[in-house]
Amino acid sequence: MIILEANHIEKSIKDRKLFGFEQLRIQDRERIGLVGRNGSGKTTLLNILAGQSEADEGTIMTSATRYLLPQLKEAGTVRSGGEITKRYIDKALAAKPDILFADEPSTNLDAESIERLEGQFKRFQGAIVLVSHDRYLLDQLCTKIWEIEDGHVREFTGHYTQYLEQKELLRQQEREKYEQYTAKKKQLEQAAQLKEQKAKKMTKAPSKHMGTSESRLYKMKYAKKQKMMHQNIKALKTRIDKLEKVEKPRELPPIKMDLPDGSEIQGRRIIQVKDFTMKINEKVLWREASFDIKGGEKVAVIGKNGAGKTTLLKQILARVPEVMISPAVKIGYFSQNLDILNPEKNILENVKATAIYPEALIRTVLARLHFYEEEVFKPVKALSGGERVKAAFAKVFLGDMNVLVMDEPTNFLDIHAMEALEDLLSHYEGTVIFVSHDRRFIENIAAKMIEIEDQSITVFTGNYKEYRESRQESSRDFARDELLKIETKLTEVISKLSEHPSETLEQEFQRLIAERKSLKENLTDI
Repeated sequence: MIILEANHIEKSIKDRKLFGFEQLRIQDRERIGLVGRNGSGKTTLLNILAGQSEADEGTIMTSATRYLLPQLKEAGTVRSGGEITKRYIDKALAAKPDILFADEPSTNLDAESIERLEGQFKRFQGAIVLVSHDRYLLDQLCTKIWEIEDGHVREFTGHYTQYLEQKELLRQQEREKYEQYTAKKKQLEQAAQLKEQKAKKMTKAPSKHMGTSESRLYKMKYAKKQKMMHQNIKALKTRIDKLEKVEKPRELPPIKMDLPDGSEIQGRRIIQVKDFTMKINEKVLWREASFDIKGGEKVAVIGKNGAGKTTLLKQILARVPEVMISPAVKIGYFSQNLDILNPEKNILENVKATAIYPEALIRTVLARLHFYEEEVFKPVKALSGGERVKAAFAKVFLGDMNVLVMDEPTNFLDIHAMEALEDLLSHYEGTVIFVSHDRRFIENIAAKMIEIEDQSITVFTGNYKEYRESRQESSRDFARDELLKIETKLTEVISKLSEHPSETLEQEFQRLIAERKSLKENLTDI
């Protein structure tokens, strides 16, 4: 059942058309992901559909109750960012609207809290329109994707990964269309060139010994044929001009980086942590941790907010006594503190200042991060938050280093920028150690997990999917054991109730029933 219909919507900011579309519909209990680059108008469209702002043109027809979960949450002096976000989510779900419009609801949440959010949204009885850079969340929830691109809103059926597959098919069709265009153009150009050559030959006498009269007669004889030939040439050129021009799809060259001392550290133990206990103001983050990292490994540091992930990175960077690092290691550090950029200089100047690679490679890396052609000359002070993150990453990435340490590199990035970053890191031959809450980013990059939990550090060798499966199996085993204990206690209580009923036993019975129900629900969710 259709519960909202938006027709002929257009929205502009100053003289720039932000987006426009003929029609969008929301069905009852539908799950829709809204994607697009930063600045494309996702939040604006969400506000229009939620009834919080108006479009320049068009109409919205609905009798559904609507609730907007905003992107920018109120700052709290006591609560953490994650706690504030959870409070907003709980309030939105408690309102039980017919349509929930959620703008980046996973902001400030750790992986465990995002999984909780995922479960809440799955159980929600209304429709959801969701803006999120969390591709894993979009895959788990959505059955439809709305994309804002180049001022147009297009609809794709399926979750985010299926949307990407459809986009790739469209790109392939564009490549084929371009190849057909270039082949046809080349064919017509060659035909025109051959006819031009024949036309030139027609004006020449076939023999040097031919007299003036004979030469004149020859030219007159072939003048008509030459005229027809020129008409044919003109017709061919007209056909070339009338060909529907197809632009060449953007194809970026491969990136080959010769890392400093790369062969010396590849596959060898380069960082060793031994018997390391960390305390901050008497709070123990972890005890007697020991692990090592080898050259070329991609390692994700994971854990709840406040577990000590960033602290661990900083202790490695500080080379404290418990952390032994190979002399061949050169660390490049990327953090959300973007003061490594000179705001008065442009992107290219900032990157070149510390790069050890030629400008051609620098331009290629910047293009991969969607800084094309003249865009590399944009001054840093004029960049958006996401653009500054990309520029800072390029500066670190192209510097004199063979180990890259990153703290939340995907913050402020849209999905397209995250995927570009992933592409660079997945082909990078050096070592990468990073903290991120983005599950898909971790899944696509890391092959090793360092988890901080319950004041201890454990290492899991394998990708994030394998790690999750291992954790889920452990959780299932724990839940099954607890369920067995509850069932045993229930049997005992029921036996006692049948012999000597009492209010205390009845309360115990009800408590055990509730616990059993909760455990069974947890087993279903795992």
